[in-house]
Amino acid sequence: MEASLHTLNNLFAQLGLPNSDAEIDAFIQTHSHLAGYVSLAEAPYWTPAQAAFLREEILKDADWAEVIDQLNTRLHKK
Repeated sequence: MEASLHTLNNLFAQLGLPNSDAEIDAFIQTHSHLAGYVSLAEAPYWTPAQAAFLREEILKDADWAEVIDQLNTRLHKK
């Protein structure tokens, strides 16, 4: 099995967000505690383009899916 080509840093860059480790940690700290019934792509802080990217990549089970799932897990932690 091939290792994932994408990291959280790459994902944040793809989403047009600041992508240093510290900036990612700050984003997650600010936006965590997403209710369990809210899908990642439906979170209120994404632009329509960001939400569409997240939704489409998960549905396609694309290369980005693994790192998007990691972000999803971190944002749903309480």
